[in-house]
Amino acid sequence: MLSDIKKTLWATADKLRANVDAAEYKHIVLGLIFLKFISDSFAARRAELARRFADENDDYCLFDASAEEIAAELEDRDYYKEVNVFWVPESARWEALRAAAKQADIGKRIDDALAAIEAENPRLKGILDKRYARAPLPDGKLGELVDLISTIGFGEDQSRARDILGQVYEYFLGQFASAEGKKGGQFYTPASIVQTLVAVLAPHTGKVYDPCCGSGGMFVQSEKFIEAHGGKLGDVAIFGQESNPTTWRLAAMNLAIRGIDFNLGREPADTFTRNQHPDLRADFVMANPPFNISDYWHGSLEGDPRWAFGTPPAGNANYAWLQHMLYHLKPGGRAGIVLANGAMSSSQNSEGDIRRAMVEEDVVECMVALPGQLFFNTQIPACLWFLANGKTRRHGEVLFIDARKLGTAVSLVQIELTPEDIARIADTFHAWKGDGETDQPYADIPGFCRSVTLDEIAQ
Repeated sequence: MLSDIKKTLWATADKLRANVDAAEYKHIVLGLIFLKFISDSFAARRAELARRFADENDDYCLFDASAEEIAAELEDRDYYKEVNVFWVPESARWEALRAAAKQADIGKRIDDALAAIEAENPRLKGILDKRYARAPLPDGKLGELVDLISTIGFGEDQSRARDILGQVYEYFLGQFASAEGKKGGQFYTPASIVQTLVAVLAPHTGKVYDPCCGSGGMFVQSEKFIEAHGGKLGDVAIFGQESNPTTWRLAAMNLAIRGIDFNLGREPADTFTRNQHPDLRADFVMANPPFNISDYWHGSLEGDPRWAFGTPPAGNANYAWLQHMLYHLKPGGRAGIVLANGAMSSSQNSEGDIRRAMVEEDVVECMVALPGQLFFNTQIPACLWFLANGKTRRHGEVLFIDARKLGTAVSLVQIELTPEDIARIADTFHAWKGDGETDQPYADIPGFCRSVTLDEIAQ
């Protein structure tokens, strides 16, 4: 059972952590899982080629070739590139590292392997975190970690291997976020919140953008949604931005493991002052920006074209985020955003005026009040804003959903929305909108949902 494997792996990895801070240890473990995946993918493709070279009925057959010629052919990079598999130099292959796991210089060997892989694969440039030679682990622990990760069997079936590894990676991200508590929320949005955004937005095809993408959870859930609804990987194009360099790398690895093509900008950078996708107009924007940031403003933002509804206050970024996302939607595009509840009612420093302008312009489609204790990093009550750049239905109305009573406790300090909760929220929205995603008719339900006209909101 995969859930048992994940729990066992985590328990063992956590024990090996000794006294290392979870924030530091996260990069050590996730980097090794990524390295194992790259190496396994390469080995599986190599084994497949060897079989095909020997099969007389195969186009690839090298029936008269000598052993030396076949060995040389197996090292031809083009065979790997054509199926989107990263080329792994001999010294960087997992078995070579595993054989040296007990050597005192295993940390340096891993760093050298990562450098060699980066040199061979331009797409990975700057993504692999070479910190193993100076990893703050007690003697022998890094080697034990290599042995542990060697037990994750990804096998020869590439799509299954990718799925298992992606799930292990995602599970570890969540566990690290939990272990880091407050700090963990900076790179990880709990899966049930992401799933709710995705279920309401229903991104089947097109461009998906997250301007503060953390470790890439919005993109992973979007791809899962598409596959679950009969679409295929690649039906959406992924665009993201992230300012924290180590988190930016986590996202790139998370997406590369799953074979998802992505554009996270040339470098990690601040979304407001160094927008990496200035000309992007996306079909869907999904984001969980940091709540209530007070130090985001820079003089260069004065008069920025993104502030279509009014200049956001310098002391709080909430309305800068909302307007940034609206600006990056193409006509007919839609956005789902997690924000602190205060953003719904605050009126200091122009926020009330901007909100009024947004409501009057009819860009707000749906508001969802969330239960407390959903996040690792804050007890601040939160809500979901769903915005549209040009509504296709329900002009002049906003749907309000009160989901504060939903959710199930998963620990003393945290709850999560169940699949049934998520379906209830999403089905209510799709019934209200009448967009064909559900057969249910819509009706207001006292205490849960209500469709409200702009005139009522104005009052």
